[in-house]
Amino acid sequence: MDPHLHADAPRGPVDMHVHIVGNGLSGSGCRLHLSSAHRLLADFMLRQVGLPLSYRDPAFDEAYVDLLHRSLQRSSLSHAVILAHEEVYHEDGHKLPFGSMYVPNDYVLRLAQRFPHFLPAVSIHPARPDALDELDRCLDQGAVLLKLLPNCQNVDCSRPAYRPFWERLAAARLPLLAHTGGEHTVPQYQPAYANPANLQLPLACGVTVIAAHCGSASGLRDPDYLPALLHLMDRWPNLYGDLSALNLPLRSAAFPALLRPRYQDRLLHGSDFPVPIQPRWARWRGLLPRPLTHFLQDEPNLLQRDFLTKSALGFPPAVFTRIWNLLRLPPPPPPH
Repeated sequence: MDPHLHADAPRGPVDMHVHIVGNGLSGSGCRLHLSSAHRLLADFMLRQVGLPLSYRDPAFDEAYVDLLHRSLQRSSLSHAVILAHEEVYHEDGHKLPFGSMYVPNDYVLRLAQRFPHFLPAVSIHPARPDALDELDRCLDQGAVLLKLLPNCQNVDCSRPAYRPFWERLAAARLPLLAHTGGEHTVPQYQPAYANPANLQLPLACGVTVIAAHCGSASGLRDPDYLPALLHLMDRWPNLYGDLSALNLPLRSAAFPALLRPRYQDRLLHGSDFPVPIQPRWARWRGLLPRPLTHFLQDEPNLLQRDFLTKSALGFPPAVFTRIWNLLRLPPPPPPH
């Protein structure tokens, strides 16, 4: 991570929900185990982001990172929070043979050292026997956020046994980004854990919690947890929502409620890169004029397209910079 990045550093717009993906064939430590349906989805997503090689290619990991870095440099964003992806664990601490991808913490931490405008978000299952030790190790190496997909990684955030883990997060002021709402990009182990109501124990422990996707529905049969999330925001001042992947067919239904002034100070910008967001869905809901939609659709850089689309929808500038107030950043250097 950039040694000059600290609490007093300049704060430009941030995309705080960017995925790192890799097959591990070049030594990254990543893994991909995709079903037939997810292979088709992966190929489609890579075409949409403009990556001209297969996810099976030994050069994929480096090509993906290079594309992401170039996309960030050519956008209006100053930084991107890049996400590790934990494996799936049973509550008793043993690893489960489930899940389609793995992105180790060390890989994300190394990328943040290599690219100063990448901010590292680690992923640690609280049932891991070494969970607290791994958390302390990652804190020492500059982790700014913890990312979990409770519904995919089998994390019942309300489980009392996890209280020491949440308390350590709160003491370290490390925010938790937790998936909420439907999920169809990676397989779900326990779909009910996508309910934001399951985040109340970490909230009660004092953790700053960010509900990814604001609890929105992704598929036709998914519950819509947005009303529940907004109700929880009224109760918990340390609960936020990110706008990642909302430029999709069903998730875009959340925009009208989130554009109301009442919750503007609890929202954060994220794209969910490499998810291929499209402005046409906001247009379909009557939120963007046709000429502007065509202009946005022609933007090939997905990071920039998502940023411009949400700006055009009327989300205020603070939505794109508020994450700086929540991330765990190094303290400012002592005065000379």
